[in-house]
Amino acid sequence: MAAPPTRIGLAGLAVMGQNLALNIAEKGFPISVYNRTTSKVDETVERAKKEGNLPVFGFHDPESFVNSVQKPRVIIMLVKAGAPVDQTIKTLSAYLEKGDCIIDGGNEWYENTERRQKAMAELGLLYLGMGVSGGEEGARHGPSLMPGGSFEAYKNIEDILLKVAAQVSDSGPCVTYIGEGGSGNFVKMVHNGIEYGDMQLIAEAYDVLKSVGKLTNEELQKVFSEWNKGELLSFLIEITTDIFGIKDDKGDGYLVDKVLDKTGMKGTGKWTVQQAAELSVAAPTIASSLDSRFLSGLKEERVEAAKVFKSGGFGDILTDQVVDKEKLIDDVRQALYASKICSYAQGMNLIRAKSIEKGWGLKLGELARIWKGGCIIRAIFLDRIKKAYDRNPDLASLLVDPEFAKEIIDRQSAWRRVVSLAINSGISTPGMSISLAYFDTYRRGRLPANLVQAQRDYFGAHTYERTDMPGSFHTEWFKIANQTKN
Repeated sequence: MAAPPTRIGLAGLAVMGQNLALNIAEKGFPISVYNRTTSKVDETVERAKKEGNLPVFGFHDPESFVNSVQKPRVIIMLVKAGAPVDQTIKTLSAYLEKGDCIIDGGNEWYENTERRQKAMAELGLLYLGMGVSGGEEGARHGPSLMPGGSFEAYKNIEDILLKVAAQVSDSGPCVTYIGEGGSGNFVKMVHNGIEYGDMQLIAEAYDVLKSVGKLTNEELQKVFSEWNKGELLSFLIEITTDIFGIKDDKGDGYLVDKVLDKTGMKGTGKWTVQQAAELSVAAPTIASSLDSRFLSGLKEERVEAAKVFKSGGFGDILTDQVVDKEKLIDDVRQALYASKICSYAQGMNLIRAKSIEKGWGLKLGELARIWKGGCIIRAIFLDRIKKAYDRNPDLASLLVDPEFAKEIIDRQSAWRRVVSLAINSGISTPGMSISLAYFDTYRRGRLPANLVQAQRDYFGAHTYERTDMPGSFHTEWFKIANQTKN
């Protein structure tokens, strides 16, 4: 029996694709699914039956798949970024008609989305690049969605996205039309950069508590569970709490202690740091998290280096001091929160700079709202960020929002204590340290940059401005210095 025309199609049935298809079907929208490897199609249809007889219709060839979707057709692709996306577009567009729409739900480089959008427009097709965050669980039960590109295409699918996205009781569905061009992909990329920063800061909090405070996994689980009831309430703190409680199924002890200390990455963090450099936006917390991943990859080198320095009297921890555990736990909580504010401030500044460059008109408060649920960085503290931008949409930095400024002032003593303790113990806390340096640099009216500019003028005649009069100046530093020497 032939299926009636479905409301939407989805191509690319790895776990994220399958889960998003089932989510869409569960919300009452019949969906057609297709995958180049046809076994995945059958697997998805089978899952749909098991998970509540959901209206999922499988197709083994692209033509019948496209033709099964009602017009104007909307098809979501969830395939690997890069060449596979172009290949899937080529396959599908052969059967699409004017006014139909393709949505790329992968982590794609924003300029690729803009290129494809232009190419599609020439064929009379609409195109959206949509960031999807929340991992496999989010895709199945409600992700945060960041669609950018054709507004007309967004309106064609808005009814579906509003139901499929994560729902937050006080602020609605975690989806909004982001803006034109590749803005949806760009925002998702920065979301991932902030996520890198968050994860690094949490790892540093763990390291200080474990290595200096000597907390056991049981104690760490209790601490993180407590933290997840207050200002740090978030998905990442919640899953960290879970991780500390999971015993090793292949041996004794806890699984976290057996996980190799090498962090992988897919590229969105690197793109974020590259974009920050391109736009001259300081994002040191995010950059330090990327550097930490690079250094973690040098496992064999680090093991050898530890031997070299151990023979020179350097143990893993330099001082074995007795610390007040409760005080340390409270200090680390405050340092983590203050560092997080800096990380999010950097991410938001980067999004704003790009929005200005491209004329996207992005609303930072609205981005904070759609990140409150479904996504990996979802946290109670995003509500405060939303309110900060509601109070002042032109806020120069989250750091100077009156509420956040007060919170940093209240926490800065604890923050300094944790960073100092870590430095004196030989425990690297690059994220917390650089966040503190970022804050200390930003809050100072005068920096030693005058000396650097003087050096530039000395060796390269780059000129300089003065504090006491307008204009551009150059001094023959070398000549004057030599005269005084003689």
